[in-house]
Amino acid sequence: MIYEVREYLAVPGKLSALIERFNKHALRLFAKHGMEVVQIGMTSIGDNSFNEILYTLRFANLAELEAKWAALLADQEMISTLTESEADGPLVQSIRRRLLTTEPFAVGAVR
Repeated sequence: MIYEVREYLAVPGKLSALIERFNKHALRLFAKHGMEVVQIGMTSIGDNSFNEILYTLRFANLAELEAKWAALLADQEMISTLTESEADGPLVQSIRRRLLTTEPFAVGAVR
């Protein structure tokens, strides 16, 4: 099992439009392509407080992650969503991405 953590730093003044894009389109399109959202939220304390969306997706392995992202990014509805939501300029200033694995840990084991 691997987890992909993505942090989207919004262009100043565009956070509400980015949240709207997630709520109206992206989350549904993730589900359409079998991408499991483990969590989604905003940073409220710390770096980029109140101007960042952070979410985590779960995949069986790297091959599944790559295949599902490729399918999503090739989906005409996703392409249209990105184009239309950024008609007045980009919503995202930067994206950070990390892949995490739980393999070396006894998650849930009683000690």
